[in-house]
Amino acid sequence: MNFYKTFGALAFLITASACGQNIPNEVQLPKQDIFRVETVAEGIMNPWGMAFLPDGSLLVSDKEGALIQVKNGVKTNIENAPKVYVRGQGGLLDLELHPQYEKNGWIYISYASEDGPEKGGHTAIMRAQLKGNSLVDNQVLYKAGPNTTKGQHFGSRLEFDHLGYLYFTIGERGERDVNPQDIKRDGGKIYRLFDDGRIPSDNPFVGVDGAKTAIYTYGNRNPQGLIFHPIRKEMWEHEHGPRGGDELNIVKKGANYGWPVITYGINYSGTEITDKTVMDGMEQPIHYWVPSIAPSGMAFVDSDKYPEWKGNLLVGSLSFQYLERLVLEGTKVVYREKLLADMGRIRNVRQAPDGYIYVAVEGKGIVKLVPKK
Repeated sequence: MNFYKTFGALAFLITASACGQNIPNEVQLPKQDIFRVETVAEGIMNPWGMAFLPDGSLLVSDKEGALIQVKNGVKTNIENAPKVYVRGQGGLLDLELHPQYEKNGWIYISYASEDGPEKGGHTAIMRAQLKGNSLVDNQVLYKAGPNTTKGQHFGSRLEFDHLGYLYFTIGERGERDVNPQDIKRDGGKIYRLFDDGRIPSDNPFVGVDGAKTAIYTYGNRNPQGLIFHPIRKEMWEHEHGPRGGDELNIVKKGANYGWPVITYGINYSGTEITDKTVMDGMEQPIHYWVPSIAPSGMAFVDSDKYPEWKGNLLVGSLSFQYLERLVLEGTKVVYREKLLADMGRIRNVRQAPDGYIYVAVEGKGIVKLVPKK
């Protein structure tokens, strides 16, 4: 028996209990079967991002580098997608449409890029337009650096708020003791830009000597969920903890989310990262997961298609291979439910403009949750 692993896990559970985890720790099975699963697209091995186009088609990014348009079950590869650095968690990542897409046609893409003088890659953000079966007018809006050959923690999600600002996430690239707490370095941050890549003058670190002025928050680990809450008018994100301590946070201007100074997680080996879970000047999550579910993708449900789910969050679990439904009272999670048990590693979940929920499953493709009458 590995003494340190066993002792570390025990200490972690005691700490989590002492800190007052604010929901029942056990995820529940559904009380009733309210939907059936319909396959939308098969054979997409690592579907990462999804964007719903006005013509009824679905744009999907495969982490390995393919950008795919799906319409009526037919898949078409889109040409001139960005060249990506495929390593570990890096590759072709998230997709998002401009809020006024029907007027300007801008599609936003996050991906791991080799651009830069160093070997390896780092997260980049670009926009382009779709003409026929090809991207055109490709424009890189942000490229993080320096590159590294490490394969972990690229982030990355994209989301617009109600004012038209573009938010995006970049993980700390496996440099936990260097990047997250340093606003002069990329990684372990949430960023905010204008839609054309300009930096808003009221970003929190504009005017700070040496700071990366696109930064909006710091002290984040590896955020792979980002949504704009349509009722509260807030940006919400979730991020991977290490072993335990995945977090759900409300994004606040200039806030420090603590990684790795405070955390509810421990090292993968079972050893302690820090004995601190709270510190002045650092944000507390509105929810954390113990044990870690490895959250990826997130959707806020406001669709009439699923009246029992209105106001809930849906979050994919990579570790336990299910879709989690979280019931909220304000900002407090009061109930957790396991959907699509053993479906596979859920990489993303989105509510489409038609109100239906679509789920991206590694090794399978895209499925749609169709309510039973």
